[in-house]
Amino acid sequence: MKKLILMVILLTSLPVVSQKPSPALLNPTNHTMVLIDFEGQMAFAATSIPMDKLRTNAAIISGASKIFNVATIVTTVAEKSFSGPVFPEVQQFYPDVSIYLDRTTMNTWEDVNAYKAITSKGKKRIVLAGLWTSVCIVGPALSALSEGYEVYIITDACGDVSTEAHEMAIQRMILAGAKPMTAMQYILELQRDWSRQETYKAVNDLMQQYGGAYGLGIQYARNMVKH
Repeated sequence: MKKLILMVILLTSLPVVSQKPSPALLNPTNHTMVLIDFEGQMAFAATSIPMDKLRTNAAIISGASKIFNVATIVTTVAEKSFSGPVFPEVQQFYPDVSIYLDRTTMNTWEDVNAYKAITSKGKKRIVLAGLWTSVCIVGPALSALSEGYEVYIITDACGDVSTEAHEMAIQRMILAGAKPMTAMQYILELQRDWSRQETYKAVNDLMQQYGGAYGLGIQYARNMVKH
């Protein structure tokens, strides 16, 4: 009996240790999200991904960045004269179009205002998504890498004029040091722990709407088991 009591005392006195996550993981405060040229004219020629899937993934990452208060920049190219308005899925979460940064440069990094906006956030990690992969994503990705930034590319929230153009662009960026990820991976990496109640409902609401089969599972659980 005394041995049992001693064991209980020893076990309950041990400190609770949680494993530290990898510093390579994204969290809401360690990166800047840059949404690039999610516009109609840029989308019309994109064939590397079905347009409904691209719009869905744009909604997931836009919603995720809003839910987690990620430092986010929305940039457009020749919005009024050529490319047209931003996707509704982006405007849903960033409705103030006056904050969008319009450019003439294909490479966001070469635009003075966009460059200042991105670098002034003070984050050494940059997450990129948009159209087209081989031009408007490759440009800032390689440029940021050359200045010592870590670059992440949300590959299924990018599109191009052909599958080959998209895939060659992704390979080029990976070879240069960029890190690929997907839209769903992005939002779940930010949530990380379902006990984080401050974002739990918003994340599940977003995924119920845009998460495909996963979203249907959330709806089912909420209605059938009252989760």
